[in-house]
Amino acid sequence: MSLPRLERLDLVNRSLAVRRRGDSGPTVVFCHGNSCSSRSFEKQLCGPLGERFRLIAIDLPGHGDSPPAAVPDTAYTLPGYADALVAATEALGAENAVFVGWSLGGHVLLEASDRLARAAGFLIFGAPPVASFADFTLATTGDPALGVAFREDSTPDDVERLLSLFLRPGQPVPQVLVDDFRRTDKRARSALMASAGRNELRDEVKVVGELRRPLAVLHGAQEAIVRREYFDTIAMPTLWRGQVQEVPDAGHAAQWENPHVFDRLLEEFVADCSD
Repeated sequence: MSLPRLERLDLVNRSLAVRRRGDSGPTVVFCHGNSCSSRSFEKQLCGPLGERFRLIAIDLPGHGDSPPAAVPDTAYTLPGYADALVAATEALGAENAVFVGWSLGGHVLLEASDRLARAAGFLIFGAPPVASFADFTLATTGDPALGVAFREDSTPDDVERLLSLFLRPGQPVPQVLVDDFRRTDKRARSALMASAGRNELRDEVKVVGELRRPLAVLHGAQEAIVRREYFDTIAMPTLWRGQVQEVPDAGHAAQWENPHVFDRLLEEFVADCSD
């Protein structure tokens, strides 16, 4: 099937684009990564999950089909994105959802978690919890290409190099990722970098250490951005099944490269959260 049609969600001081599929079963809300969009979850939105769940995928401000932010310095930050996510969730009546966050989206979920008190659970991947932005040097591989995600202008080759890190080695970069990168308000990248310099984020290590809701952490077996061993340094008392779940034949974008295993794990997590 084709992607669900885009809808415009008009909220106080902002407008967001969303895609929805399904009107029964548990609710799942997807939050995408830096310079991506709801289309990152195309294989979930168009697959069998939509027959059993109510799926919602949001375009963060300045991403996908959501309009550019009026005040980039505050909107394009983790607190700003969290504000947008919470507002959209409330408007859609999805407060009791299982929230799924990829990369930047996972950090947005952790930022917003205290305001998503009715959430059934949280699933993050490609999003290592950090106490400060400085900790990303410990949590990631530090590949120089990652800098492209935080600056306004880059060459096509630079973008290709960055997006290749989303996938396991040797895999072609999907055109949807290239298109999403180009469509993103380029100020979103520089504003996020400036926000990092101001260390504008919650202590995520503390967040997961004190979280009362179930937390699933997935990790692509061929992940080229996040270090698997980093998770072993963090206390996560509500970690689903007591360990990080590995997705074989996948890198950073596990939901795209191996949707079969990703969807199975998500479905099992939703079932456990419902129980």
